Amino acid sequence: MLIQGFNSVVALLGLAMLVLAVVAFVFALVAREDAYRAADKQTKTFWLVILGITVAVDLFLGMLFLQIAGLIATIVFMVDVKPALKRVSGGGRRGSSSDGPYGPYNGNR
Repeated sequence: MLIQGFNSVVALLGLAMLVLAVVAFVFALVAREDAYRAADKQTKTFWLVILGITVAVDLFLGMLFLQIAGLIATIVFMVDVKPALKRVSGGGRRGSSSDGPYGPYNGNR
């Protein structure tokens, strides 16, 4: 019973890693090539190859070491590269540094 629960958790984590890798791959695919250069990041081709290999490993091989390496690459893309691309492409957040989630902070005025 305990082994079956563990296998379910491992399968769910594998599915989550696959979904995250596919989402990152799609983001890398739709971003403009010049945005990668403007953001001073690796090329679009580099990220498409890395994330494509990650998706393939998650789908077909299921080797834990390679899956973890792909997860790290995916997290780096989502946390570092994607926001930089968004900022360079004009999709970044606009406004003052004092803006809160509901608009500008006016200091109780």
